[in-house]
Amino acid sequence: MKLPAWLTLSIFKKILIAMLFVAVVPLCVIWYVNYQNTIEQTTAAINKQLTDSSDKLTGVVDDWLAMHQKILNQNGALADTVSMDAERQNPILRSVLDEYAWSYLVFTIGTDGMNIGRSDTKKPKNYVDRAYFKQVMDGAPLGQQVLISRTTGKPALVLSAPVYGASEFVIGRGPIAGVIAIGLHLTEISERITNLQLGRTGFAFLLNETGKVVAHQKEELANKLVDFSKHPAFIGRPSQGTKRIIYDDGGRAVIAVVQNTRNGWTVVTQQDYAEAFAPVRKANRNALILLVSTLVLVTLIAYSFAQRIANPIRTLTSVANEMSRGRLVVRIDEVNRRDEIGALAAAIDRMGRSVKLAIERLSGKTTTGQDEHTNT
Repeated sequence: MKLPAWLTLSIFKKILIAMLFVAVVPLCVIWYVNYQNTIEQTTAAINKQLTDSSDKLTGVVDDWLAMHQKILNQNGALADTVSMDAERQNPILRSVLDEYAWSYLVFTIGTDGMNIGRSDTKKPKNYVDRAYFKQVMDGAPLGQQVLISRTTGKPALVLSAPVYGASEFVIGRGPIAGVIAIGLHLTEISERITNLQLGRTGFAFLLNETGKVVAHQKEELANKLVDFSKHPAFIGRPSQGTKRIIYDDGGRAVIAVVQNTRNGWTVVTQQDYAEAFAPVRKANRNALILLVSTLVLVTLIAYSFAQRIANPIRTLTSVANEMSRGRLVVRIDEVNRRDEIGALAAAIDRMGRSVKLAIERLSGKTTTGQDEHTNT
């Protein structure tokens, strides 16, 4: 089956396509490999930066909470505290308040939920409905609750620990005699979280165990304890370790690392995807510019070489056609080339001279034969 004319490629086109294929394909492969390597390296760098920041902030939160738990345990084990006598407890509670500037209230609660000792002068209150009280009474070593404080009217964290009654042999190992608790401003821990800055758009925020905002760059979110329980970072948090997730945040793609603290809070470090992967886009843009420039240059060179090869072949084809029509006096410039085309041109030139000589001899013999016939 004969191909249509438009599908038939001339030798010039074949040479040009072959040269472009040989030159362009390796360039495209190199570009693709470099592009993938750049993505992998950038992704690894972003993951490391976000993970390192997450580890650091998680450690800060864990250490901060562990310190206050230790404060509660140490003071809860004192004989005056174990006595569950307000007059004996109050000096201890006031000394704790004075020692830690970010605390606003230190108090004790009896097993019935009624307030006993206080670091301030307010009347005792009933805390039986508070989560931090119930948690300790249910056996938790540390109770916690993020709330809007009735004392300050601002977001606060209340931590609590059990006060063990005096046993027959040792103080602090008997049944639970009550609860010691400390109310903390969230300012200090919030500053440690929000001071993190990753590029122009990267930051961190902290959620409690129920998904409420504890610390955030947008103060109004933390001040109102906004519920982030439906936030992709909270929903996608890992049971342990860190987890990298990508989600939409107000119409912007965000890459984040999510990690839980020992007490069940969630630390999120995030950065806009566009900013994080800007180096990849820049490198890819530069690579594409180089690729296109190289492609143009290779095309020009390939075109020139293809012409240098195809044009002599066209010329020799034309010479051969002329010879086939009987025109034997044809100048062949390509005989001066020192390559295969020059050898072909020389061969055609010799063939032309040989044909010419043969025709001349044949013509001479024919003339002689005619003369002899005439004389006879």
